[in-house]
Amino acid sequence: MSRYRLVAAAIIPILVLSACNSSASPSPSTPAATVPAASTPPASVAAGSPSAPPVAASPGTKFAGVNVNILTFNGPQVAEPLQRRAPDWALLTGGHVNVVAVGFQTIYDKALLDASTGTNAFDAYVFDPQWMGDFTGPGYLLDLTDRVNNDPQLNWQDIGPFFRDFNATYNGKVYTIPLDGDFHMVYYRKDLLEKDGLKPPATWDDYITVAQKYNGQDLNGDGQPDYGSCIAKKKGAQSYWWIISIAAGLLQGKGTNDGAFFDTTNMNPLFGPNEAMTKALEMYKKTKDVGPPDELNMDVGGSRGLFTTGRCALTMDWGDIGTLAPGTFAQDKTGATITPGWKQVLDRASGKLVNCDATTCPNAVDGVNYAPFASFGGWSGAINAKSPKANQDAAYDFLSYMSSPAISGVDVTLGKTGYNPYRTSHFTTMQPWLDAGLSQGAAENYLGAIKASLTNANMVLDLRIPLTKRYEQDVLDTAVSQYLAGELDATATEQAISDGWNAITDEVGKDKQLAAYVASLGVQR
Repeated sequence: MSRYRLVAAAIIPILVLSACNSSASPSPSTPAATVPAASTPPASVAAGSPSAPPVAASPGTKFAGVNVNILTFNGPQVAEPLQRRAPDWALLTGGHVNVVAVGFQTIYDKALLDASTGTNAFDAYVFDPQWMGDFTGPGYLLDLTDRVNNDPQLNWQDIGPFFRDFNATYNGKVYTIPLDGDFHMVYYRKDLLEKDGLKPPATWDDYITVAQKYNGQDLNGDGQPDYGSCIAKKKGAQSYWWIISIAAGLLQGKGTNDGAFFDTTNMNPLFGPNEAMTKALEMYKKTKDVGPPDELNMDVGGSRGLFTTGRCALTMDWGDIGTLAPGTFAQDKTGATITPGWKQVLDRASGKLVNCDATTCPNAVDGVNYAPFASFGGWSGAINAKSPKANQDAAYDFLSYMSSPAISGVDVTLGKTGYNPYRTSHFTTMQPWLDAGLSQGAAENYLGAIKASLTNANMVLDLRIPLTKRYEQDVLDTAVSQYLAGELDATATEQAISDGWNAITDEVGKDKQLAAYVASLGVQR
């Protein structure tokens, strides 16, 4: 049995229970910057949060004199909670945390250069767990397996099985501490759809139909025409994840182990020339036609701002919209649903689309093949294996503190953090969500949409093999941006992706990359 199937089997009852009991993510929007050591006053734990984590032995002295440098993303999300919480942790332990925040395009290269050259300027990296394949092989990251399993502050078993056993784990060892949980979902203006008797989009054809209906209407009462859909499309700003979400349901039909990026028998790119990719590209371009005129230059911060001010009927995003809505025009007007699917799927042998049936799409619901994409997976903290032991211990303790139920249980409810739920207690403890301004109904809808993604047997796992950054951030992002700009047609775009991906695969070695890809899906051969 694959590791993923064991994980799915474990998480389903946990999240179903959370739904019964209940009756942020990447956001590039500022230029790269180095952020100085946190200097804000200590932040208190919000009312209604889980009980406070255990105070370290000898409060205030355990890490006295230890200065920890952490590299992360300048968002302004992601770095924000690290900076805000650092003074609290300093009071508890005597240690000092310096957060160095840079642009998303810079993190991977800066971290890899730091570790590979032996510079070791950073004691920890809060980055994309997709990149572990490039960091664990050479021994750049500290094995955290024993620490996490014996850490009462962290409460490792409270972390959801997907994030604990897949996202934080590589080749059977734990290398990262989750701080965030990421899935793409679709958000919609619940007030508009309810008024017009419409259901949330189940398929991408439904999505575009709803978007076309509302495009050009005044959706927020300011007298200006608004947009049917707002989806980030800016090159170099993580927009490549959106084409993956749109294509996913056309490329993967037989469950998570099927994979959505490469054919698991020969490493041929599924994002290459075939009818599924053509259809996905065409749909992505259609969303541009019902979006803002400057959408090709819009990052996710821009699309979020438009949605929360009432200017978009639909958007696709990580979990951040749900926590950004309180206090905005979109408060109690926002619904969330699993990413739409398709009624066709790729036949990999022929490159043609075939209709979904019990054989081609065994997990389909009402004929719709859903394939929710665990895009990015969630910001996670890793420890530099070459840092001095005192720095490793202090960096680990700080990351454990940040991920602890009491601290994370509040931070995942705040839109400014970019962190989304990943612990079982995040789903079962409702009070922090209410304290953050969500109504009971909004919180249940939001958490329910995440649950629907996490428990879906056809969930798409993000690519996590050596040189993943080049496959996605370089080749895929460039080709899709050229397509949207009209520089390439669909056929040329698919060929550019295929050629680029094959070149990277051949550089590393096809057999090696195929083995890494198959293993990343939890398939044992």
